[in-house]
Amino acid sequence: MDRDFLTLDEITPRELDQLLELAAKVKASPGDFASRLAGRSVALIFEKPSTRTRVSFEVGVASMGGHAVVLSSQDLQLGRGETIEDTGRVLSRYVDAIVLRTFGQERLENLAAAATVPVVNALSDYEHPCQILADLLTVRERKGDLAGRTLAYLGDGNNVAHSLLLGGAKAGMSTRVATPPGYEPIPQVVQRAEQIAADTGGTVEVTNDPGVAATGADALYTDVWASMGQEAEQAERVLVFAPYRLDTDKVERARDDAIVLHCLPAHRGEEITTDVIDGPHSVVWDQAENRLHTQKALLLWLLGAA
Repeated sequence: MDRDFLTLDEITPRELDQLLELAAKVKASPGDFASRLAGRSVALIFEKPSTRTRVSFEVGVASMGGHAVVLSSQDLQLGRGETIEDTGRVLSRYVDAIVLRTFGQERLENLAAAATVPVVNALSDYEHPCQILADLLTVRERKGDLAGRTLAYLGDGNNVAHSLLLGGAKAGMSTRVATPPGYEPIPQVVQRAEQIAADTGGTVEVTNDPGVAATGADALYTDVWASMGQEAEQAERVLVFAPYRLDTDKVERARDDAIVLHCLPAHRGEEITTDVIDGPHSVVWDQAENRLHTQKALLLWLLGAA
């Protein structure tokens, strides 16, 4: 039975470690994997705009000898009423995997239920698991073993926060999420992360105090305050989220060798200051690059080509 990657909760801690190890090998010796997807095709469907996800997947497939078919809803009959399930059934006859960037998580689940090839969540309103693979690889490169490391996320309890909670727990990390009151992660995700952390030795903390979250952290992380689809709330959110800005004060509260992460795109001066994103603690551009390597590893793993 084909494996899907719709949420980080679908892989075990051991599989997460294996994926990160494979990604490190792919990054170090890309030539060793240059023909692993020869003769394979991957459909990349984008119902939301994308820079890093689209380019990294498209380049990743091509660099391993495969063929990427990049599509939007308007390119498909999805734009004229064909169901996501029927789209999955048809594409399964043509391609070896389907990557979907969409809104509701249920669209991914419905697609995966109907498709007979692996389906990858390239971002939904619920989770962004591919991003967190790159994040964890970046922390691993700078800090070594992930277990016991503290990652503090400041901002909205959104899809990235959900995936960080689950991925951090799987890796045995201490994951802190600081949000304004009313913007916390979904309680079920927090509870699930706590269950996972109880088995891996990690911890989970959700707080409304950004200073407490940042204190002593090995890694500081932020994301835009208004995700795609929330643009109408932008002005209000700038006021509410101002205390959660990742600035020099937060960096000084963290460990001296703390790293700064941002999944991008960044709204400089809002959720992160320019001097921090461009400063000596920032690993944001390595983090963005690692999207390529982790997604290559993910496709190799799902397609049995590693």
